[in-house]
Amino acid sequence: MALLSLANVVLSFGDRHILDGVNLTLDMGEHVGMVGRNGCGKSTLMKLIAGLGPLKPDAGQIQLARGATAGYLTQDPVLDPENTLREEAATAFAHLHKLHEQLDEISHQMASAEGDELEKLLKKYEQVEHQMEAAGGYAVDHKIDATLHGLGLTDEFFSVKVKDLSGGQKGRLALAKLLLSNPDLLLLDEPTNHLDIAGRQWLEGYLSTYRGAVILISHDRWLLDRVVSKIVELQDGVLEEYPGNYAKYRELRAERMEFRRREYEKQRERIKAEQAFIDRYRAGQRASQAQGREKRLERFKRDNLLDKPVEMDDISIRLRPTQRCGDLVLTAEHLTKVYDNKPLFKNLSLVIKRGDRVGVIGPNGAGKSTLIRCLLGEQQPDGGSTKVGPSVNVGHYHQSHDHLDPKLTVVDYLRLHVPSQTEQEARDLAGAFLFSGQEQDKPMSVLSGGERGRAVLAGLVVEGHNVLVLDEPTNHLDIFASERLEEMLRQFTAPIEGFGQNQVGGGTLILITHDRMLLENLVNQLLILDGHGGIKHFSGTYSEYVAAQQAQEALLAAQTAAKPAPKPAAAPKPQKVETPAPSKSSGGGALSKMSQEALEAKIVQVETKLAQVDQELADPDVYRDGAKVRKLQDQRQRLQNELSPLEEEWARRAE
Repeated sequence: MALLSLANVVLSFGDRHILDGVNLTLDMGEHVGMVGRNGCGKSTLMKLIAGLGPLKPDAGQIQLARGATAGYLTQDPVLDPENTLREEAATAFAHLHKLHEQLDEISHQMASAEGDELEKLLKKYEQVEHQMEAAGGYAVDHKIDATLHGLGLTDEFFSVKVKDLSGGQKGRLALAKLLLSNPDLLLLDEPTNHLDIAGRQWLEGYLSTYRGAVILISHDRWLLDRVVSKIVELQDGVLEEYPGNYAKYRELRAERMEFRRREYEKQRERIKAEQAFIDRYRAGQRASQAQGREKRLERFKRDNLLDKPVEMDDISIRLRPTQRCGDLVLTAEHLTKVYDNKPLFKNLSLVIKRGDRVGVIGPNGAGKSTLIRCLLGEQQPDGGSTKVGPSVNVGHYHQSHDHLDPKLTVVDYLRLHVPSQTEQEARDLAGAFLFSGQEQDKPMSVLSGGERGRAVLAGLVVEGHNVLVLDEPTNHLDIFASERLEEMLRQFTAPIEGFGQNQVGGGTLILITHDRMLLENLVNQLLILDGHGGIKHFSGTYSEYVAAQQAQEALLAAQTAAKPAPKPAAAPKPQKVETPAPSKSSGGGALSKMSQEALEAKIVQVETKLAQVDQELADPDVYRDGAKVRKLQDQRQRLQNELSPLEEEWARRAE
């Protein structure tokens, strides 16, 4: 039986159709990515599936398997403001605390019970204990800490009250609570919004091995490529399925759109030919035949007429630097910045040349934006110097847009940036950035974050900058707008082509982003801040950087495995009230009969296999195949389970 099924789900708000016959079936363990334009109804559909609030479908059915649980990550989480961060995370195990209380109560009753009553209590105790083990048992503290750490919430924040956390920290806390609750169906709506790259990598690893079902709304293409096995696209109220990850979806969608375009054109030609025959013979000797064909044509158009395939709108404009800058764009010598007595970066010496494509990455709060402001001379460093090269014209896209006048409409704002300052040129520019007629007259105050971002980008591109500095430009863009921006920036940084006003390319790009696909496709060098004052310059793409890091880690692991260090004597274990049954690693087990040479050889054999698996996991291309990643991680866990008793037996003999 399916875990989740949707059948002909319909929902409208007034005369606007949000969902128009949505169908979906989801099995346990299936991971699905949901994509579509901002505002198309993805979040609304998720809320209907989660069954939250008063929202109900106008028609159709949504069924979750009996006894199954669903957890939904809302974009506006409800948290207890008086709890500390650690206390709020622990509420994910509220049911486990109740089981603890039940177990304590049963133990208290057993102290005075006898006979049949004691037997009943013992059975009840076993049942509750089994429920506790299934819910995490006594290991929940470790799970809570590991999950919070994985999402970038370190120990220093554990005692901070929820009301004193930033919006990003609250978002990560809500995600941690949901993951800890371990539902059968995980509904995630933009879970990477407040995560840095390390947090996204952790979430990617977590989801790739998640045993339950997942529906994931995300504009993180890198994540979708690695954790989902099917994409569903919501467009015009209808959900269409594509097998495979996001990259496969783009390929299949292009094929489907091309097929539908050809079918549409063939049908139009057929209708045109039929109509020509009807018009030609309507009043002649073949009038009756023409009338008959006209009736058939009307029935055909009523029952079989194809809609024109909907293509994704393009941002139809190119970035054209109006002036070529010198070879040296930015130089820094021994640049240092300290904040609150903690170094953000120190002794950075750097040269950025014309045509360079530089990505800046690091944990949240590491000082990436501060570094850029210091490089551009917008903020004074605490040490060192910077210099901007001759003829450099910088366009700086800030992460926040607080500088915008909320009363200005989109057209009014763009008139301040277009060369002629005419309304028509501003409207043409707004249309090129996907603002329709009515949207162009909206004031900035009512625009969404993505719409404001598009307006600011539109203002930047017509100013003829030869250097673009973009701070999280895709934060509020949907996945398709992100791809269009990427293509525009690719053209901007390409080698120079053409002459005069037709010249394109030759620009320099500095990009701060957590969007790994954007980094992979645009930059050829990285500045990596570690959050502790260190900064590293890497020449290469993002995947090359990841591969270098993983290869180094795998090499260290392999060297350690190839030379097993002498095992220290095991620490004395505390005495238990009940004597446990002999295990494989105890004196009466099968391992105790193995010779020392055979035992050590077996340890080396398992450790070598473990290192080989780690080496495969170090290959970034492996993570494009979610099934292979899960298989390797399962294999690694089996080897680890096999190694543990061998090491315990080795340590027992060393005592």
